[in-house]
Order: sequence, then C-alpha cells, then structure tokens
Amino acid sequence: MSTAPNEPVLLRRDEGRVAILTLNRPHALNALSGELIDALQAEFDRLAKDKEIRCIVIEAKGRAFSSGHDLREVRSTDDYGFHFDLITRCSAMMMAIRRLPQPVIAKVQAIATAAGCQLVAACDLAVASADAKFATPGVNIGLFCGTPSVPLGRNVGSKRALDMLFTGEPITAETALRDGLLSRVVPAAELDKATMELASTIASKSPLVLAQGKELFHKHMAMDLEQAYAYATAYMAGAVKREDAKLGIDAFVNKQGLPEWKGR
Repeated sequence: MSTAPNEPVLLRRDEGRVAILTLNRPHALNALSGELIDALQAEFDRLAKDKEIRCIVIEAKGRAFSSGHDLREVRSTDDYGFHFDLITRCSAMMMAIRRLPQPVIAKVQAIATAAGCQLVAACDLAVASADAKFATPGVNIGLFCGTPSVPLGRNVGSKRALDMLFTGEPITAETALRDGLLSRVVPAAELDKATMELASTIASKSPLVLAQGKELFHKHMAMDLEQAYAYATAYMAGAVKREDAKLGIDAFVNKQGLPEWKGR
C-alpha cells in the first residue's frame, strides 16, 4: 500500500522561517519511491531560491521515518537503465541537501533503514526520538547498501559504518548519537518541541552566515588539515568585513539584542 489516491507523497508547511517537509507514505513505511524522490528534489529546488526560509526540517508520518527504497518498485523490472536512473535521482536528491543554503534537520520519530538511514545521514543535523532505530540491512536481502554507505561512512567512520553494513543489525538512537549519526536524542514526547526549538534557533541567525558557514564546513571536511586551515582563514578574514558580522559584533559589544540581519 502507499499513500491514499490523490494525496501527495510529500507535504510542506512553513512555520515562520522554518520549512517542514513531511514524508507522506505511511502505509508504505515512507519508502523512497521514484515519485517521493522527485517530490523531494522539486521542493529542494524551490527552497534553494527561497530567501525567507532559513532552516528546513524533514519529518515523516507513521511508524517509520523511512524504510529506504520501495522494493516493489525496484523489483518491478530487471532493466538496468531503470535502476540506474532511479538510484541516480536518489543520489542527486541527497546531494541537493548538501547544496541547499539552509541547514537541514532530520526529525526521526521511528526506524530509518537503508536509503532512509541515508537520508538521515545526508542531513546537516538530526534529532531523534529515543525510540528510533537505524540500520542498513541490505546485506540481509542480498543487496549491499552501497549508496547509503556514502554519507553513513562520512558520519560515523569506516569501522562503525562497516559494522552496520556487514551485519544489517539495527542500532539504537543512543548508539547513533554516540557514533555521530545524530545530533540530539530526546524522549518521544519531546521530539516535536525539541526539533522546532533547534530549527527556530538556527532560523534566527543571519541567512548569509548560515549559507556560507554550511558551504565552508562541508568543503573543508573534504580537505587535509593544512588546506582546511588555509581555506577557513581566508573565509574568516573576509567575513569580518561583511555587514552582518559588523552588526553582530557591535550588538554584542554594546550588549544589545540580535540585530536585523542584512545579508541574503
């Protein structure tokens, strides 16, 4: 089963400067069908140009955050071209999260497996219910989780990632937090509040600083230490002269509240 007829697979609502995207295939455990992948990509394309939104939350309806790819769709054909196109679109959608100017938070209420775990790992931040679990169980059905391994390994390191990838066994939210897959873990009853508090805090910052800081961080993480320091040094020296930095420093020195940010 999937979403009810005529009901969109992805919902969006905005709360102030925070955009909330809701995976809406609860009866299919929010499996990432081609339709849902394309809907996420289209929304990311819109959000990339949205100057009013400063933070994005990805959440899900139902008893799973996402079970990964829609295996019924995958097994509907043996055509290599179909599968290559589907996985290519999914990888591009995951990369779009990295390229968005806004920080993206995964809000994980339940289990996230395979490409669903990949989606969590692809987000900049992740807040999870203490009840949530995470797994890359492709090995159990004869299909190594190749694309999920890309952001997973970059989040938790090779040995922890390969433990998950080779065994397919789920890990708890607390383990995921310890290993670096998550930013925060909260009781289930506090998930909505905690996620929105984090998103609202981020959304109160300069949008220019958020966008440039996100780009800076992801770029230098792919560099060696010397290159990273050189890149970050040049950024900082230039950033001090920008209007938002001047406004923020002056407000801090003069013990004033947050200024009205000018950068876009």
